Amino acid sequence: MHEGIRVLVLGTGQMGSGIARLILNKPGLALVGAHGRRRARAGIDLGGAIGLDREVGIAISADLESTVARTQPHIAIQATCSRLTDALPEITTVVRNRVPVISIAEEMAYPAATSPAIAAELDRLARAHGVAVVGAGINPGFVLDLLVITLSGVCADIRSITARRVNDLSPYGPSVLTTQGIGLTPEAFRRGVEDGSVVGHFGFPQSIRMIADTLGWEIEGIEERREPIVSAVRRTTPFVTVEPGTVAGCLHTAVAFASGEPVISLIHPQQIHPHLEGVETGDSIEIAGTPSVRLAGSPEIPGGVGTIALAVNLIPRVLSAAPGLHSMADLPVPAAVLGDVRRHLRETQREPRHA
Repeated sequence: MHEGIRVLVLGTGQMGSGIARLILNKPGLALVGAHGRRRARAGIDLGGAIGLDREVGIAISADLESTVARTQPHIAIQATCSRLTDALPEITTVVRNRVPVISIAEEMAYPAATSPAIAAELDRLARAHGVAVVGAGINPGFVLDLLVITLSGVCADIRSITARRVNDLSPYGPSVLTTQGIGLTPEAFRRGVEDGSVVGHFGFPQSIRMIADTLGWEIEGIEERREPIVSAVRRTTPFVTVEPGTVAGCLHTAVAFASGEPVISLIHPQQIHPHLEGVETGDSIEIAGTPSVRLAGSPEIPGGVGTIALAVNLIPRVLSAAPGLHSMADLPVPAAVLGDVRRHLRETQREPRHA
């Protein structure tokens, strides 16, 4: 018999593995199942798949519907993909089984930004089945959007917002590195931007719309640019080697306009081992207004570890949330739960809606 909040994890890659390991070590949470897309892993014990030196008694399943029915989770965390359309079948399957969902798919941070019809239907479905759904992540979700919104609370008026995130992609796996064009020649990088194989950062439209909708700004358009960061030195990770003259990362920027003026500028250079060329990572937010506000810190809030912690720390917030589709701007500010999660939920938010 599992005691605590029953959690199902979707995804056994780097992010899903990290989430599963944290749940296994968090008092008040019980990891009851794991769903994976790689059929070759179906049936194997989760422990070895997520880097543990022991079995945990949970077999990875490739059949999500039967996994939900068998494990009867209180909540599910999805960590399988970045795109909304890719994430949607898994989310709807879980929601139709009346299970709340936390998704770290980047486009789930604010689905209405690019897919308003899908967002409206997902909200309707979640309401109809009485559960909450939320997209979460360090970026998008927290650094370049929720943190910006929080800082805006001390401003009487705002003229513009500029936020920058300089981070290190070295901890990430092949799928992320490929979307950044890492290892390509500059010419191949530019061709990749044109044909859509080099994406850069997933989430600028979502961050901008989350900020703009919260502040009441009508955005007329968003201009995005992607430029290669060409390395002058050799850089290596377990998944890629970058030779001098090839691409070590992507400088991706997005500018949003209102009344013909730039009001939100997001700047996000991502690369592997930036320190090898003297680049210091960090996050900064500047709000021009009354008063003007600037917040900066270095090194950057780690995207991988931070997103893993954020997804797990959101569990009490989502279990207590009203049914429907939410962004992180809709929920109470997430906080680290340092004790028993179920007791924390009971003592701070009374009875959970779904646990």
